Amino acid sequence: MKFANSELAFEKAKKFIPGGVNSPVRAFKAVGGNPVFIQSAKGAYIKDIDGNSYIELINSWGPMILGHAHELIQEAVVKALEQSPSFGGPTEREIQMAELITEMIPSIEKVRMVNSGTEATMACVRVARGYTGRSKIIKFEGCYHGHGDSFLISAGSGAVTLGVPDSPGVTQGVANDTLTAPFNDIEAVKKLVAANKNEIAALILEPVVGNMGCVAPKEGFLQELRKLCTEHKIVLIFDEVMTGFRLSKGGAQELYGVSPDMTTLGKIIGGGLPVGAYGGKREIMDMVAPAGPVYQAGTLSGNPLAMAAGLAMLNYLKGNPSVYTKINESAKQIVAGFEENHKELGLKYTINQVGSMFTLFFTDQPVRNFDDAKKSDTILFGKYFQGMLREGIYLAPSQYEALFISNSIGEQEIAKIVAAHKKVITTLK
Repeated sequence: MKFANSELAFEKAKKFIPGGVNSPVRAFKAVGGNPVFIQSAKGAYIKDIDGNSYIELINSWGPMILGHAHELIQEAVVKALEQSPSFGGPTEREIQMAELITEMIPSIEKVRMVNSGTEATMACVRVARGYTGRSKIIKFEGCYHGHGDSFLISAGSGAVTLGVPDSPGVTQGVANDTLTAPFNDIEAVKKLVAANKNEIAALILEPVVGNMGCVAPKEGFLQELRKLCTEHKIVLIFDEVMTGFRLSKGGAQELYGVSPDMTTLGKIIGGGLPVGAYGGKREIMDMVAPAGPVYQAGTLSGNPLAMAAGLAMLNYLKGNPSVYTKINESAKQIVAGFEENHKELGLKYTINQVGSMFTLFFTDQPVRNFDDAKKSDTILFGKYFQGMLREGIYLAPSQYEALFISNSIGEQEIAKIVAAHKKVITTLK
């Protein structure tokens, strides 16, 4: 493959954009080389500006659950665009979206649309603090909830990929109000709650982590958190920006049978357009202005293009539950193929999978938390990433990310992915 045009584009981008990219993980720093610049995508494939085509396993970090440029989504956006891309006033689509979300996720009784997952998590914490009158929050090491100050304490995703888990610019006061615990360690959480009695407003987590790689909750972990938060009047927040409507039509909370007090959403509810949302119990959400005193606003919140795309996506998923069966089975086949390759070559690496999300960790130890994930051989992952890229498979450029399967992945693509994996992994042996 040749990347001359991408190389030129990156050099030009660095003159005008910090680091040459608008989101850090895109820079390929963790895997070596420079990023490829994307020109177009359709179904399971993307094409870069050099004309190289790849089977794609990022899917815009999750939302392209039906594949790229799906006709249903495209038509909805074009129709909405004809009526104007933005009004700055309320529309009926916002009501339809809110009604659909509350129907599909019963723990959400009221919902507020925002413009990103970061905005949703920041608002959730503010509302929880206003509701409880408390200041501190608990988050888990390696869980990434966007770039809000409170969340850049022991963060995952791009922060750890670049080796800067605690960002300059986060004040000591914010750090003092942010308590951290290892994921899947209920005893550590209990100790934090006991040591900060009546001071903790909220506990926030990814119920299935995607930002230290895919990590599932231990059996009973989410249930114990629910019990603990209820007992101590702590607002339990599920960050389902990645998992909402991907792991099931009701998200991870439906999959595991645990209802949080508040939920953040994003990705899929915009059908690929920038969007986010947060919602929860009626009495908590009624704290939000103008119904209540906790201020949060957004000029473009509920943007008509995003609402149109999201409504098309969610209605399709609601009416076609077989999508989940297919994407979960596709992920299962890929993982099984990888494991068979490892067995044949006498290799032992860890693969975590939940539904249509999975991660190959370059470690032979189980990965249940952030410390486990950091034992992975990131140098080896970088070589693996570059090898797969040359074989026409586009992966997340970080060991600490989940991969996502779309409904456009078929038997032919699965076979190519597994074959490419075997070829590349053989060279790393």
